[in-house]
Amino acid sequence: MGMHLKRSVVVIACLVAAGFAPASGQIEPLSILRLPDGGIQPQAVTDEKGIVHVLYFRGEAAHGDLFYARVADDGTFSRPLRVNTHAGSAIATGTMRGGHLAIGRNGRVHVAWHGSDQASPRRDSNETPVLYTRMNDAGTAFEPERNVVQQHLAGLDGGTVAADASGKIYVAWHAFQPGMRGEADRRVWIARSTDDGRTFAAESPASDAATGACGCCGVGALADRRGSLYLLYRSATDIVHRDTYLLTSRDSGVSFASEKVQEWNIGACPMSTYSLGESASGILAAWETDGQVQWLRADPRTGARSEIIAAAGSSRNRKHPVIASNERGETILAWTEGTGWSRGGGVAWQIFDRSGRTIGALGHAPGVPTWSMAAVATRRDGSFVLIY
Repeated sequence: MGMHLKRSVVVIACLVAAGFAPASGQIEPLSILRLPDGGIQPQAVTDEKGIVHVLYFRGEAAHGDLFYARVADDGTFSRPLRVNTHAGSAIATGTMRGGHLAIGRNGRVHVAWHGSDQASPRRDSNETPVLYTRMNDAGTAFEPERNVVQQHLAGLDGGTVAADASGKIYVAWHAFQPGMRGEADRRVWIARSTDDGRTFAAESPASDAATGACGCCGVGALADRRGSLYLLYRSATDIVHRDTYLLTSRDSGVSFASEKVQEWNIGACPMSTYSLGESASGILAAWETDGQVQWLRADPRTGARSEIIAAAGSSRNRKHPVIASNERGETILAWTEGTGWSRGGGVAWQIFDRSGRTIGALGHAPGVPTWSMAAVATRRDGSFVLIY
């Protein structure tokens, strides 16, 4: 794909203001890029070759399209490919319902999203689909999307995807249990593929029925190098218990261990999103509680978790955290500030060393569009890229 789109902007001034200005000849620790063509809701993943893959949304928030591109070393985006075959089948309203991507075996790109009111195919006219597609064998286009929901589930939301290097693909979402309609009756469901996404088994519940699931919150998903699967979601027990839970599966999504990460009592849906990443020193998990963003590191062998690390400063309007780490063990956490229902805001970020201590000052930049968020990834040279 030609690297000819020069719409990205590297905001060096922000780095200088945040205390990240490198000495002469050193690698800049962070580049900030704007999405091309007014895109929103970026998702970014770095593959094993160090290539940064990006997914983003364009169009009307209620029914738009998803686009895929790569980021070159000079910060430019490749010519975008439309992901969805049926126009208008993606949705951005609410921020937590956008598309997600994962990189699987042989670098194949996999994408899942919560279908809009114009989405197709679906089981029937009343059920929202969770749509999935993958890059074709030639790497030139995406295959026609498929609805991976096979049961009569209602209230579907929060669709996401994870993939590993052995050809296993996982599409997750939350929905009511059959015949039920309360948030306490919602569960996280997962559809599994063992053949690179060619076929999917019927979905099965991943979360404990006793926790419920927050109806308008997202789900985070990651398949690590060891083949373990991780899911982050928000509960909805007794209406007010909106706690963050981490699900871990070491048998390819057949069974899950469930751990409460942090409690939050609030009698409303906070419309949260989650982020998971992998580093040389462990699995990274980031989330929001009561307007503050935080993260931790988990040992992939033992499951032991580090202390929770909160972003510097106090705030009650931080949302949509995203996280990534480089091979040196440095971690970037980014999030939005001031965003809300039908309201944009700004983006902020902090870099941490391998022990969790902050490096430099907090960074800020304006201009996060309505319904959008940020994405972060690691580049070949170990520096970070923030996209919004």
